[in-house]
Amino acid sequence: MKKYLLSLTFAIAVASASIAQRTPQASPGATIIQTVGITDFTVKYSRPGIKGRAVFGDKSPIAPLGQLWRTGANQPTIFESTTDFTFGDKKVPAGKYALFSIPEKAKWTVILNKNLNASTDVYKDTEDAARIEVTPVSGESTESFQISFSDVTDSTASMNIAWGSVKVPVKLSLATQELTIASLDRAVQDKPEDVATLQSAAGYYLAKNIDLRKALSLADKAIGLKEGWSNLWIKAQILDKLGKTSEALPIAQKALALGAAAPDGAYNFYKTQIEKAISDMQAKVPAKEASSKGKKKKK
Repeated sequence: MKKYLLSLTFAIAVASASIAQRTPQASPGATIIQTVGITDFTVKYSRPGIKGRAVFGDKSPIAPLGQLWRTGANQPTIFESTTDFTFGDKKVPAGKYALFSIPEKAKWTVILNKNLNASTDVYKDTEDAARIEVTPVSGESTESFQISFSDVTDSTASMNIAWGSVKVPVKLSLATQELTIASLDRAVQDKPEDVATLQSAAGYYLAKNIDLRKALSLADKAIGLKEGWSNLWIKAQILDKLGKTSEALPIAQKALALGAAAPDGAYNFYKTQIEKAISDMQAKVPAKEASSKGKKKKK
């Protein structure tokens, strides 16, 4: 019994010691992920607090002007992109980088360095992947250092480095359309008879109003494999954009009928849109036919 109690006491002590190993950090860690188009940007960093100290000054105890700063605390701040991107005006390959900066009053130098274990002591500018100058702006005062994203579109975003009343917006941009087309082409090559893949590719070209002939070919192939209201609707829209409204109308009507026969959540969402498009097509078709007849009469 004594041995059992001793073993239990030891186990509790070990467990307590393990739990106690994690203590609050003066500069807690943070991770932020922002999707831009089909690219994921991830920043892993630590957030020091001002705690009554001066930052970004000539003789500041933390982040003094004119000196290389790890842009955070504790471990190196890591910036990652899943695709190639442009950092300010510098093109950078996809991958992970250490984020450094050199604060100044009129401009900041913001750096992506290839050495993920780099510190201010062992940093080498020969390992830089990108180095840009950014003009700081006044922002809402923040006690804790913060990196955030704003002004997000499908191909651009701002990564904001903010602390105290200073904010440094770093412009990020991507060739999202080219990246998406390349991704869709690979997907169609890998799964040439997958209806969903074909529809997705055709739908993207339609939404961007590019390469509509290719979009039509993809939609036709999807319909040939498995006709459904969604791929018929995509084809009808493509034909209408190509100026072939008289061909598009019966296909849109068939899409509406097929969807009504076996409605699903997606169809219920698009039903009103399809009905309106059919009405618009019907208004256009007679006018085109009348114009065509008029030309024949003149001949």
